[in-house]
Amino acid sequence: MPDQLTIVLAQLNQRVGDLAANAQAMLDARDRQRGADLIVFPELHLIGYPPEDLVLKPALIERAAAELESLAKATDDGGPAMLVGSVFVRDGALHNGVALLDAGAVVATRFKHELPNYGTFDEKRLFMPGPLPEPVMFRGCMLGLPICEDIWHPEVCRHLAEAGAELFISVNGSPYEIDKDELRIDGVAKRRAIDTGTPLIYLNRVGGQDEIVFDGASFVVGPEGAVWVQLPDWEEAVVETRWTRTPVGSGHRWRCEPGEVHDLAGHPEDIYCAMVLALRDYVDTNRFPGVVLGLSGGIDSAICAAIAADALGPDRVWAVMLPSRYTSQASLDDATECARLIGCRYDTIPIQPAVEAFDTMLEGSFADREVDITEENIQSRIRGVTLMALSNKFGPMLLTTGNKSEMSVGYATIYGDMAGGYNPLKDAYKTTVFRISEWRNTKRPKIGLGPDGPVMPRTIIAKPPSAELRPDQKDSDSLPPYDVLDGILLGLVEHEKSVDQLVAEGFERETVKRIERLLHLAEYKRRQAPPGVKLGMRNFGRDRRYPITHAFRSG
Repeated sequence: MPDQLTIVLAQLNQRVGDLAANAQAMLDARDRQRGADLIVFPELHLIGYPPEDLVLKPALIERAAAELESLAKATDDGGPAMLVGSVFVRDGALHNGVALLDAGAVVATRFKHELPNYGTFDEKRLFMPGPLPEPVMFRGCMLGLPICEDIWHPEVCRHLAEAGAELFISVNGSPYEIDKDELRIDGVAKRRAIDTGTPLIYLNRVGGQDEIVFDGASFVVGPEGAVWVQLPDWEEAVVETRWTRTPVGSGHRWRCEPGEVHDLAGHPEDIYCAMVLALRDYVDTNRFPGVVLGLSGGIDSAICAAIAADALGPDRVWAVMLPSRYTSQASLDDATECARLIGCRYDTIPIQPAVEAFDTMLEGSFADREVDITEENIQSRIRGVTLMALSNKFGPMLLTTGNKSEMSVGYATIYGDMAGGYNPLKDAYKTTVFRISEWRNTKRPKIGLGPDGPVMPRTIIAKPPSAELRPDQKDSDSLPPYDVLDGILLGLVEHEKSVDQLVAEGFERETVKRIERLLHLAEYKRRQAPPGVKLGMRNFGRDRRYPITHAFRSG
């Protein structure tokens, strides 16, 4: 019986639906690890995760089976076995599972037992749960193969341990959320390892897929809860782990040789990296040559320009100032300096000719009406049309720059500044925008392609936020201070608190009621907003799904 195993953890990116490319990437990784016994890939890595309704296409299921068979045949060369996540049909039911490929064949399959059906997950809609899985014998070691959600509940790991599993290998597609790495390690993996006395390999993927992003950060924990290996976050990594069977009392236990333990990004670098990687993969996977965005001289557009430069490189970022008669000289100067610091292309296109044309066109229809928010929104929509024209003519994707605080209360113009293809700030409250801006002005993220040093003048961070759509306009004219607004929104959106609960926490009742009303009224706008990276536990679109038309108010 072998006393040693070499298991390779392949923390890789993927492309949903590109089965041939995903399979080739797995083979390439395997070819670089010829001396290993086993190489492990993330959950559903063959078809990509999350596949959503793609898995309802029979053609995809058939192609997945054919690709898996080809991968299995490739292992008939004396090299490492492969543990591959894919979809499987058994007795007419579709399963999320893993296959162990060795010596030219599929030697074992195991199916996910616990199917998540909350937040971004709706696996019960797509898959049938598998039975409680049994261990798999592999080269003298009884492997337990819990899949992602299986380790978030005690039953599967307990069953595997009682059935003789000596080592857990858990493949995952675990999206990033703030503070989730601590929850994975301390709240879940260590608990399963300690409770069962079984070491656990936790393998996650890395990369962006539409509105979610995977941070990697795979690891190995021992049965006493020690972290033996920690892979980096936000980057691909293929890491070899060495295991030895060691005597313990009258029996034995598999132990991992201590490896490198990478430091994970702290706050707010992790939030910033999530935005950078999500945007990079969205733009590149959808084959845009770069991005274009309006650079107003405000903090939201400035940090979006910096995120884009870090994601794609400054040469793929095109910033456009679209001044109106209300745009201050300070905003013009700040936008110019911001573009210079970032090193991106910068153009100025005044919108006043178009504003005057609309005034002339609508003067008959508006003759008996006072100037109001309608005229403000026309300016925003002119900017949106102009930026979309540049996108259509030259090809870059239009980046929108509104933050979650504004999106929550409808402080955004539909078909205006909400127009575009992706929004990195969609799940970032305004107070978060300030934090990441302060951080990025002194640090560059480890995955960043932008410049070292400041990316915006200090005046952008310090000045009061303003849409500059009327004389002397400030956000505070119509909204409470952002620290107050975000405190209320955190309660209403992230924690589903009532008006009475927030009042008990010290917020003014009429302010909370007004914000709750605005939150519900703006649902129709959010339904038409572009996608943006999920950061917290209740992002708009995938997590928080409210009806547009309803009459409920909590206070």
